[in-house]
Amino acid sequence: MTASKRKPDPYMIDEENPEWTAEMFANARPAREVLPEIFGKDMAEEMLTRKPGRPLGSGVKVAQNIRFDCEILEVFKATGKGWQTRMNEALRVYLKEHPMKHA
Repeated sequence: MTASKRKPDPYMIDEENPEWTAEMFANARPAREVLPEIFGKDMAEEMLTRKPGRPLGSGVKVAQNIRFDCEILEVFKATGKGWQTRMNEALRVYLKEHPMKHA
């Protein structure tokens, strides 16, 4: 716990996993050294092998900060998961119905 004057939360105290001391940090070893001793070489390699992360996007979408009226966002968010895709499609339909000249 930090040097704070707050009382420790009794629900957050974990007797099996106490806060680390400076001595514990000094004696710590990398997982690559320790895991083979615990699980065996093959299992350790499997555990330490990088797995693919989040799939790459299509490359056609761009992250952009934009401001919408609260009511607009509430309506789309209320439709559940995928609301951003539906909002994108609504804007696409609008552009088809209201062609604009590009500057």
